[in-house]
Amino acid sequence: MIYNIYKGVYCMESNNSIVSGFDSDKDDSLKITLHKIPGVENGCMVVLEGYIDTYNSSFFQKQLTKVIGAGYFNLLFNCGGLSYISSTGLGSFTILLKMVKVKGGDIILSEVQENVAEVFQILGFSQFFNLKDTTEEALEYLRHDEGSAPGPVFPKMLVCPSCGRNIQAAHAGRFRCTNCKAIITISEAGAITLG
Repeated sequence: MIYNIYKGVYCMESNNSIVSGFDSDKDDSLKITLHKIPGVENGCMVVLEGYIDTYNSSFFQKQLTKVIGAGYFNLLFNCGGLSYISSTGLGSFTILLKMVKVKGGDIILSEVQENVAEVFQILGFSQFFNLKDTTEEALEYLRHDEGSAPGPVFPKMLVCPSCGRNIQAAHAGRFRCTNCKAIITISEAGAITLG
């Protein structure tokens, strides 16, 4: 049976048919549902429902390592159902980001609830992850990225104009330097300014 999950993403397979043995491990605090993304090479949407904390972050990381091991390294996380994330959970996301970057992939997060986005922001992780407001916007970004000829501007290594510390930015926006706490604005072209 085919049914529309999100605009442009269809599911006709179970988690186990997308990643063999995926559903053999379960955790009642976090439900993970997988959907292949048509038109995105090695693309998989991961729908998260529940929370990621110190106790289940190893489960989350193990499950997503299976996804990456199955050849999906352009990952779109729909976080609309993710109600909480701890610093340990952010650490798991960082490890996964490193794993997909080595393979030329990326992680995009969509529909991130405000309290979850605040944790990313407060701990300085928002500069490493590409957050989109809607799943449709994230899908468009991934599909556009597939056909782009010139190399992407982001991720980009920059230097804080206030303290000189190296900063890695995943996307344009306003960030707080983790060293000197200065507010930094990064343009779409990768230019950096204070304020």
